[in-house]
Amino acid sequence: MLRLVSGTSIAQIASILASPVLARLFAPEAFGIFALFSSVIGILAAVFTLEYELAVMLPQDDADAANLLMGTMGISSLFSLLTVPLVWLAGPALAQLLNAPSLAYYLWLIPPLLLFGGIAPGHPALNVWAGRTRRFTQISITRVTGTVTSTLAKLAAGFAGFNSGGGLIGGSLIGSIVTPLMLGWQIWREDSRLFLKTVRFSRIWENLKRYRKFAIYNTPSALMNAVSWQAPSFLLSAFFSTSTLGFFAFSNQLLGVPMNLIGASISQAFFSHAAVADQRGELAPLVESTFRRLVEYSFFPILILAVIGKELFLLVFGPPWTEAGVYTQILSLWVVFWFVSSPMAQLVNILEKNEFFFGWNVAAAGSRALSIWLGAVLGSPRLALMFYSISGALVYGYLTFWILRKAGCSWHRIRGTLLQNLVIFAAGGGILLVLEAVQPLAWVPVIAAAFLICIYYGYRLKDEPRIRSSLLRIGGLFGKFDQ
Repeated sequence: MLRLVSGTSIAQIASILASPVLARLFAPEAFGIFALFSSVIGILAAVFTLEYELAVMLPQDDADAANLLMGTMGISSLFSLLTVPLVWLAGPALAQLLNAPSLAYYLWLIPPLLLFGGIAPGHPALNVWAGRTRRFTQISITRVTGTVTSTLAKLAAGFAGFNSGGGLIGGSLIGSIVTPLMLGWQIWREDSRLFLKTVRFSRIWENLKRYRKFAIYNTPSALMNAVSWQAPSFLLSAFFSTSTLGFFAFSNQLLGVPMNLIGASISQAFFSHAAVADQRGELAPLVESTFRRLVEYSFFPILILAVIGKELFLLVFGPPWTEAGVYTQILSLWVVFWFVSSPMAQLVNILEKNEFFFGWNVAAAGSRALSIWLGAVLGSPRLALMFYSISGALVYGYLTFWILRKAGCSWHRIRGTLLQNLVIFAAGGGILLVLEAVQPLAWVPVIAAAFLICIYYGYRLKDEPRIRSSLLRIGGLFGKFDQ
């Protein structure tokens, strides 16, 4: 897991370091067009394999898994071809509906992007096969290479004067092609003998029928989840403007960093531990411990953004992005609940309560759409995002409550964890509010917030000897590397 996390971290850091430069090369409208294009791709990519890639990990026989992989690749390739007439017939109308006429020019990139897996770190089927064959280092290398290539291509497009949304889309296209090509070549080089010897159409069809439940039951749920996440982009653009969407997308990118760096890793670890703990009747202590750590890792730093978000964006990204900083302040409440609940949501699968998750996804999608519609009726994107944040906090808060209740956690300890962290945030947030009130310089509260966050994590690490020892080992490895 450390290999996967390190690759993800390096890729995220590369994107973060490039963000201030990209923010000065591309206007908010360009980021809005890119967000719309990514949302369209995101919905299509959620179903273009019919979820068969999830089954590649399951067969005991590698020959069956290889046939399933080829079947999945065939389905996704056919799906990408079918999007050609879809773009031709519906592309211009969709662009007009979303209040973004220039989007129509870029929708023709959807078929080739889907062929290579969409705007993602590699084709999902290839990633699962690499995971099955335990090639985690290859996954990390290709993931970092794709992200760095994409980032460099965006920077090159911006400096060359291609400062529209097409520059961002083109950069992502290059990175999204490089990653699956690299991983696909490595897989073919090492496993081509297995594929040539065992893959037959009859066995492909046999395995697709064997695991058809993934297509029948998982695909609708994946589609609902994708629509739930991507609908805000469509609605913000349709009701307001692509510039408003650009501010929202840029803010979301920053707020998503903790989940991409830490939350996904905790989710993987929690899934494997919780499955065993449930069998042993030891689920409650694990869920309580995970909840406590998620709250400790997220409450203070994310809620601090609710205080200094505007100043942070003004200082780092420049005056044109101040509104994105305000959006960050508004959305911070929702992100805290999202960060705490999402890694533990794997418990739904462990307890086999899939019908609950489908209903919850419907509620999440409906509340998001309703929130932005209400903001549009009132004519204010800030109100729309405020409703969005509050409804998100309620929906994800309910998911957290459901998980804790099903696990049989102690409400006394849960309340104690929440109260302790709220008190710590109130003290730190109060200091920053005083600083903002007594002086006009944006950098003062930002520097103070960074100082407080360092002190906070230093305080937390004193109770985490295993994390401290891991960091020391990593530091030792870097020291040997420097020598």
